[in-house]
Amino acid sequence: MFLNLELESETPLYLQIRDQIIEGLACGALRDGESLPSTRQLAMDFGINFHTVNKAYDMLRQEGILRLNRKTGAIVSLTQADPSFALAWTARLRVLLAEAHVKGVTSEMIDHAVRGIMASFQSQKEGEQ
Repeated sequence: MFLNLELESETPLYLQIRDQIIEGLACGALRDGESLPSTRQLAMDFGINFHTVNKAYDMLRQEGILRLNRKTGAIVSLTQADPSFALAWTARLRVLLAEAHVKGVTSEMIDHAVRGIMASFQSQKEGEQ
C-alpha cells in the first residue's frame, strides 16, 4: 500500500488516510475495483487504532469512493459525482483560494500550482501503464 502516515502531523490520521487514497486514485496508484486492506490490517500495519482507519473508510464510503462489505472488505467503487458534490467542492475550493489570497499568493502562482498538480496526476497514470 502506498500510504505514508505522519504520526506527528497536525492533520488527523483518518484524514491523512482518506486524502492519500484519493490522491492514489487520481494518479492511478489505485483503480476502480481494487481491494484495500481491512481496517484491522491497515491499523496493525501502522500501529494505530482500527477505529481511525474505519473513520477514513467510512468517509470514503459516504463520498461514493469505497464499497464496504463484511465478506469482501473495502473495495474501490467509484460513482459519478452528483450536483451536490460540485457545489460542496466549489465551496471548499473557494475557502482554499481565499486563504491563499489572504496570504498573498497570486493568481499566477495558483494557476501554476493547479496545472502542475493536474499534470502530475496524468504523468503518474501514464507511468503506471
